[in-house]
Amino acid sequence: MENQILSIFAVLLLTFFSLHFLKKIFQQKKLNSPPGPKPWPVIGNLNLIGSLPHQSLHHLSQKYGPIMELKFGSFPVVVGSSVEMAKIFLKTMDVTFASRPKTSAGKYTTYNYSDITWSPYGPYWRQARKMCLMELFSVRRLESYEYIRAEEMNSLLKELFKSSGKPVLLKDYLSTVSLNVISRMVLGRRYMDGGDKNAVVSPEEFKKMLDELFLLNGVLNIGDLIPYINFLDLQGYVKRMKVVSKKFDRFLEHVLDEHEARRRTTAGYVSRDMVDVLLELAEDPTLEVKLERHGVKAFTQDLLAGGTESSAVTVEWAISEVLKKPDIFKKAREELDRVIGQNKWVTEKDIPSLPFVEAIVKETMRLHPVAPMLVPRLARQDCKVAGYDIKKGTQVLVNTWTIQRDPSIWENPTEFCPDRFLGKDIDVKGQDFELLPFGSGRRMCPGYSLGLKVIQSSLANLLHGFKWALPDQMKPEQLNMEEIFGLSTPRKFPLVVVAEPRLPPHLYNSVV
Repeated sequence: MENQILSIFAVLLLTFFSLHFLKKIFQQKKLNSPPGPKPWPVIGNLNLIGSLPHQSLHHLSQKYGPIMELKFGSFPVVVGSSVEMAKIFLKTMDVTFASRPKTSAGKYTTYNYSDITWSPYGPYWRQARKMCLMELFSVRRLESYEYIRAEEMNSLLKELFKSSGKPVLLKDYLSTVSLNVISRMVLGRRYMDGGDKNAVVSPEEFKKMLDELFLLNGVLNIGDLIPYINFLDLQGYVKRMKVVSKKFDRFLEHVLDEHEARRRTTAGYVSRDMVDVLLELAEDPTLEVKLERHGVKAFTQDLLAGGTESSAVTVEWAISEVLKKPDIFKKAREELDRVIGQNKWVTEKDIPSLPFVEAIVKETMRLHPVAPMLVPRLARQDCKVAGYDIKKGTQVLVNTWTIQRDPSIWENPTEFCPDRFLGKDIDVKGQDFELLPFGSGRRMCPGYSLGLKVIQSSLANLLHGFKWALPDQMKPEQLNMEEIFGLSTPRKFPLVVVAEPRLPPHLYNSVV
């Protein structure tokens, strides 16, 4: 009797699992997935992705349309390549696609997804976003740091003046000013100053660390896409992630130790920088999710990296484009001379009066978006988009590189033409989906307003203060404009330029 009962139970169990398996098969067949290339076993469609993934996906979208599905190894990836798709993913269904995929970069370089960029959607991330909007990047706080940005801009102009007539790597100067601005705002001083005897990392090494961090956060790591071979680390990326993470942790521990010591030993201490604010918030008993020490370090690293790289990359691309179009340089210079005059520098308050300079910035961001596919999103539940079924766990990419070169939106889309923005009410703040350099919706870059201030004032003063030329009588058409891909998309070959002052000499030694 007992054996019969066990046999019946086994048959019922087998029948249940068989029906469940068959149901899954039939359900999968009924799914109306977005169009896309047929995947290969194991690797999916990775064979179609080259060294510049945004361009590979752009070419595929020309064949399969504004929404398509690919397989990156074991995982489905949906790519949106039109204004309509961007609006759905980033606005209409923003909450559905508000999470992040789990990647090795997020695990190893951001304290196990503890930063703002890679943390999954939930209470921790919502709290982090609130901290950014209400505390770290509030209008009041950014205004209070304007003097820092002015002082560092003055240092940049002085250094370029000293190098007048000599070929220089422009990005070195731009990275230095961005890093010094962010360092003073976030850390309270120039921690990477070459004259600091107690520095735990040199300025040169720190810039290399930032470059490595951005590269590794943007690469396609095979182990993330085919998990069962992750332990092999075939590309060596995970090893590099662990190395750069240890370097950053050593630096960030030093920063926090100094701040905590100052807070303990100074009577009536008042928070003066963003790390102070974060340490203060970490002690707040009313926080929904306690901000641990590793979270403070992760946020600090985010602020340093995000605020440095995007500004330097964008301004370098802008000067590159202007060098290829002398007429644009001339028009910008005429506007600057008319509005600012030749006896003072440009301040942040002057920018709204310089529409052509603003147009150059927008056009640079259109042609050379720092994050051409934004940071990947993740579907939090099964849903339908444009009539297609998208399963929970699908990674979603919005290819702004394609959108911002769409000939149905932009006339002569591959041409650098700032005039296209004059008289047009197109902004970069996430509401105009044809131009999304900082993204949009809940996961939009929280520091975009700071980045925009640094980019606009840097470019305006560089155009105002110097005549620019290529070295060794190089012609503009010979300038290589290739790019490389990571979490940012900088020039493949750093721009080498010669700068000659065009304003009265005394200005280069005065305060901006």
